[in-house]
Amino acid sequence: MTKIKAFKAVFYNPEKIKDFNQVVCPPYDVISPLAQDTYHERSVYNFIHILLAKDSATDDKYRRAGSIFRDWLKDTVLVQDKRPAIYFYSQQYVIRGEKKTRLGFISLLKLGDDKGSDVFGHENTHTEAKQDRFRLLKQVKANLSPIFVIFLDKKRIIQRIFQKYIFGKEAFIEVIDDEKTLHKLWRLDTPEALEVIEASMSNENIFIADGHHRYEVSCAYRDLMREKLGAQFSGEEDFNYCLSYFTNTDYRGLSISPIHRLFKLDAELDLMDFIFRAKEYFDVDQVKEKVRFFFLMEKAGCTEHLLGVYKDKKYFLLRLKNIKILDKLTVNKPKEYRMLDVAILNYLVLKNILSFDLDNLPKVRYDPDPEELIKEVDADPLKVAFFLNPVKIGQIIEVALGGNKMPPKSTYFYPKVLSGLVINKLEEGKS
Repeated sequence: MTKIKAFKAVFYNPEKIKDFNQVVCPPYDVISPLAQDTYHERSVYNFIHILLAKDSATDDKYRRAGSIFRDWLKDTVLVQDKRPAIYFYSQQYVIRGEKKTRLGFISLLKLGDDKGSDVFGHENTHTEAKQDRFRLLKQVKANLSPIFVIFLDKKRIIQRIFQKYIFGKEAFIEVIDDEKTLHKLWRLDTPEALEVIEASMSNENIFIADGHHRYEVSCAYRDLMREKLGAQFSGEEDFNYCLSYFTNTDYRGLSISPIHRLFKLDAELDLMDFIFRAKEYFDVDQVKEKVRFFFLMEKAGCTEHLLGVYKDKKYFLLRLKNIKILDKLTVNKPKEYRMLDVAILNYLVLKNILSFDLDNLPKVRYDPDPEELIKEVDADPLKVAFFLNPVKIGQIIEVALGGNKMPPKSTYFYPKVLSGLVINKLEEGKS
C-alpha cells in the first residue's frame, strides 16, 4: 500500500527574497563544477550553499551546510508553512521545438521496506554518491530536494485535482529557470483535497524516476534513527517519509532523454579494429553529417536497437543484427533487461569488444548533451563517445516490477524538479 501525506514545507520567505530565480538551483547530481561556481556567485542565499557546498580546507562542508540551514531558518530567510499541505507543481517547457506542460504534486512518501513495498527503483546506485548525501542529511536533518516518482494514474488523479482545486488560481511560487522552464507551485491545504489525494494514491505502484540515491539514503537514515529510538520507534516519525514529486506517465508531459557515455581510455582506440570486431554483432554504417547521424539514431530508435559511436571526427551507427545474440551473453538477466540499449552497449561493446570489466570501467562521463561529448572527443585522442536512444517508460516499469535494476545513469527525465522550492524539515522522534 502506498502512503503519502501532507507536510509543512519550508520555503524562501518572499518578504526577504524578492526574486526566487536567484536562489533556486537544479538537483545536485546534474550540477557541473562550472555551474556550481555560477550558483554560488549568484546569491549568498542561493540554495547551492546548502545543497552542494564547496570543499574547504578549514571546515567540514556538511557541517557548514547544516549551520547555514539553521541560520537561514533563524533569520527567517527560510520560513515554514503554518499548516500541512500538498504542493501542486506545473512545469512548462520546450523540448526539440515542442511546448509541453508537466503536472504533478509534491508531498511526503512513506519509505518502503523489503516486505512487499510499492516503491520500485529501476537503477543501480553508486556508493560514493550515497555516502555524500547521507553525510549531508545527518547534518541538515531535512529532505532538501524531492525525489522524482511516476505512477500510472489510471484514475486521472492529477488532472482531476488540477481542474477542481488549482485551475484559475494564482501560484504562490513562480520561477523561470536558466533553461527557460516555467515552474509554478500552488498550496493545497483544504482537508477535502488532501483526503482525496491521499486516498486515491493508496493503491498506486510508485516508480522512482530520479533520486535513487536520495531514496536509499532516506531509508538508511530511517534505519539509523529506528535503531537509535529502539522501543520508542513508532514507524510514523517524520524520517519514515521522504520528500517526493509525483507525476504520471502521460507522454504529453513526460520527457525522457538518453544519457550518453564518454570514456577516457588508457591507450588510443584503434577505430578500424573496433569496427571490424563490432561487425560480429552489428551492421555498421558510417554517417558523414552530424545532423543526419542523430536524425537516423532517433528515427531508428523507435523500431530497432541502435548505438552511436564518435571517434576521430567520424560517426558510426551500430545496428544490432539479432536480439537473440544477447541470450548467450546475459543468461542471468531477464528479457526486459536484455532489450535495453544500455545493456547492449555494456555487454556487447564494452565487455565483449573492448574487454572492459563492467564492475571497474575506465573513467566515464555521463551527459545528456551530445555536443559536449563531441567537443571532448575532438580535444583528446584517448576519448571515445557512445550515444544512446532514450529508454521507454514501459521498459522502466517492466524492469522495476521484475525486481531488476538498470545500469547507473540509464535515464534522464526532463525537466528536472528545482531544488529550493520546498524543503521537508525532519523533526526527529516526532510523528
